[in-house]
Formats: sequence, structure tokens, C-alpha cells
Amino acid sequence: MRIDHHISRRTVLTAAGALPLLMTMAGSGHAETLPLVNVTKDPSCGCCDGWVAHIEAAGFPVQVVESTDMDRLKQRLGVPADMASCHTAEVGGYVVEGHAPAAAIRRLLAERPDATGLAVPGMPAGSPGMDFPGVDPEPYEAFLFGPTTRSFGRFLGPREI
Repeated sequence: MRIDHHISRRTVLTAAGALPLLMTMAGSGHAETLPLVNVTKDPSCGCCDGWVAHIEAAGFPVQVVESTDMDRLKQRLGVPADMASCHTAEVGGYVVEGHAPAAAIRRLLAERPDATGLAVPGMPAGSPGMDFPGVDPEPYEAFLFGPTTRSFGRFLGPREI
């Protein structure tokens, strides 16, 4: 018995025409494209590097710029003095100040509230970048700031509580 493995020209052309469609469908359901996070930090700050690692591990692409004049940047971007921390980021049209967890940034970008940005004031123990071995995490709050300031959630480590 002889089996003929002949493929017609029509079959080849149909498959070639469907290939681009199949490639876009395969990529659209699996890969989430997150916006670039532009981080400005003081060159001597180590906890900022820990926060950058947290954001990268969450899938965000990151670009880091080092600056010794963080106060001027914070003023230009509208970060209130009582919301300040050690590093400042810009993502998706928002300012992110301090050790905000990636989950809060994802929520910010999904909800798109009327705000200048998101801030975690100070350097709370256990927040992303401040999660050192042997240090018990403390609950902390993330705030939206802009026309008004309001709570955006309470966190323990990187998780909302």
C-alpha cells in the first residue's frame, strides 16, 4: 500500500496566509505589556535598588537615572513634601514616590484615578526594597496625591491588607 504525501498549492497558500493571524493570536493571550518605569534615585541609595528589583520581578521594564538633586525633581513633579521618600518614578503618566508595591502600581494603571501619583511616604520596614532579613514588616499606607490626597490601600510587605 502506497501513501502519497502530496500537499496542494492551495493548502500551502492557505497556511501561509493564516500564519500571521495565528502568531498575533498566540502572543496576545500570554504576554502582558507593562509600561516603562523611569526611576530617578540618589546614586548612594541601596534600598532603591531593592525596589527596582521588586518592580522588575513583577514584569515592569525599568530605566534608572541617578541624580544628586532629588528635591528639585520631586518639586517639578508635584510630590508633596509630606509624601516624600528616597526615590521617584514615572510610569503611565503618573508619579510613583517611594516604596510602593507593584500590586498598587498595577491597580493605579488599571483604575486610572484623577491623581498626580501614588506615594508611600518614608521608608516603611518590610515594604518592597525595605524588606531586609530579620526585620519584621510593619503595615503601611499608600496614598494618591494630586488635587486631593486620599488613601489607596494598606499593605504589609508587597500585599494589600
